[in-house]
Amino acid sequence: MKHLLRSLTIVAALAAAPSFAMAQAAPAPVATTAATAASPQANAAVKELLDAMDVRKMMTASFAEMEKALPQMMRAQLTAVINADPGADAQKKKAALAKVEQVLPVASQAINRMFKDPALIDEMMVDIAPLYANNYTVAELKELTAFYRTPLGRKMLALSPRLSAESMAIGQRIVAPRLNGLMQEVMQSAQGK
Repeated sequence: MKHLLRSLTIVAALAAAPSFAMAQAAPAPVATTAATAASPQANAAVKELLDAMDVRKMMTASFAEMEKALPQMMRAQLTAVINADPGADAQKKKAALAKVEQVLPVASQAINRMFKDPALIDEMMVDIAPLYANNYTVAELKELTAFYRTPLGRKMLALSPRLSAESMAIGQRIVAPRLNGLMQEVMQSAQGK
């Protein structure tokens, strides 16, 4: 049971990570140190940008999309892992699949509670702001803010959660078969030793 819950958590984290990354379109993380601390002007420009981007609203919408998609994605990934196990006979696979169906609703509820916790977004906002301040100049931040206040910028923001969810589903559909084949190779290799 603990192994199954751990697997569900890993699958959920892997599934959620790409979606959120695409929704934010943020640059690669840069460690913030005293030497790279943003100026007051940069901090103010980042705040304006994040407000113009409606980042809180976008995160909430992205989390809502993930809440809808994750149970099916977790089920599909765990089913693939179980079915790919060459060491398990049909009866063991059937029992494992039944356990997935038993645990999945509980795991989904726990994940949904996590996504609905307002502290999650607060914490993410604190850590996201330096990414922008450390990767864009104040002038660039102001240009981005101006763009996100245009009709096209607003449209881009409005579509981001749905496009991210659909992109995540496409990624799952394309990557899952490759992962399943790779997992079968690894399991066969491990059993051959």
